Amino acid sequence: MECHHIPEISLAQFGERLYLYNEAIAKRIPISGSFELTFRCNLRCAHCYCNLPINDKDAIEKELTTEEVFDILDQIAEAGCLWLLITGGDPLVRQDFLEIYTYAKKKGFIITLFTNGTLITPEIADYLKEWPPYKLEITLYGVTSETHESVTGIPGSFKHCKKGINLLLERQLPLELKTMVMTLNKDELWQIKGYAEKLEVKFRFDPVLNPRIDGSKTPCKFRLSPEEVVKLDLADEKRVKEWQEFCEKFIGPSESDNLFICGAGISSFHIDPYGKMSACEMVGFQNHDLCCGSFEEGWNISIPEFLTIKPEGDYPCGKCELISLCGQCPGWAWLENGSPKAPVEYLCQIAHLRSKTFNTKKH
Repeated sequence: MECHHIPEISLAQFGERLYLYNEAIAKRIPISGSFELTFRCNLRCAHCYCNLPINDKDAIEKELTTEEVFDILDQIAEAGCLWLLITGGDPLVRQDFLEIYTYAKKKGFIITLFTNGTLITPEIADYLKEWPPYKLEITLYGVTSETHESVTGIPGSFKHCKKGINLLLERQLPLELKTMVMTLNKDELWQIKGYAEKLEVKFRFDPVLNPRIDGSKTPCKFRLSPEEVVKLDLADEKRVKEWQEFCEKFIGPSESDNLFICGAGISSFHIDPYGKMSACEMVGFQNHDLCCGSFEEGWNISIPEFLTIKPEGDYPCGKCELISLCGQCPGWAWLENGSPKAPVEYLCQIAHLRSKTFNTKKH
């Protein structure tokens, strides 16, 4: 594929852009965005929040065309977006992935790419070497094929994932590894971490699973207990320090009476494969259709109106001093309970345990 010239900027120019980050937040400039190019994937991960088959005809027909994606990239660049996450599903299942990636690079976005790694070929790795993203993240679910594939549901996916990892490392691309921790792979977590350390790449894990965006509670079957979640926190010195610092700074009731109190929609946004724009991927039930309207309208009208929604009736989360610690999310509550203001009991339990364990101000 022919590649047009992709402009480069100096380190001084890059630093100047970063210096303006706080100003962008103050002026509500959409400096950071995530773009799901597809909900489809070649794996069938047990916990995945979207999890559509790679050949799902309905999904393919509904997905934005290449030109529609280009148009949206033009709009978000014009609006001031700098940091762009390209994700899925797995974005590499789209036949036009490299076209879209190239166009995004030409627009000057600082790109993070999420992939399961199994579709990385020498040709794709070479292309990414020539036009590298800021960061690549691959999810690894185990250090054995049995464990990894108990999550992915696809025989051979462990071998292909490791091949993808090696292709990227051979080209010295900025790779990081991560995992979702669940009942299927919890016994190999520290071995996965050790594997990442051996490769000298960064590693992170998340032990908290949410329902699927279609309302299915299937991922919840694989959740660790709240006690197991906090036990993992305690086993990692870095996480212990981070949770202690978080408790020191952020525990206390919310100063806002709005339903949405996180930073989503203030300087960041999300766009799904069908052109639906929202504050983040968890609140797809409130969205602005970019196929019918512009990004500017969504950012300046729809999302601000959405973020000022106030909870009706009794709303216990609004009075709780652990609201920041639990990660209270109306989108998650919607998926879990069918109501954006209903407490998510699982998150509540984890928050109370973390407060008891890491909140030194109480003890």
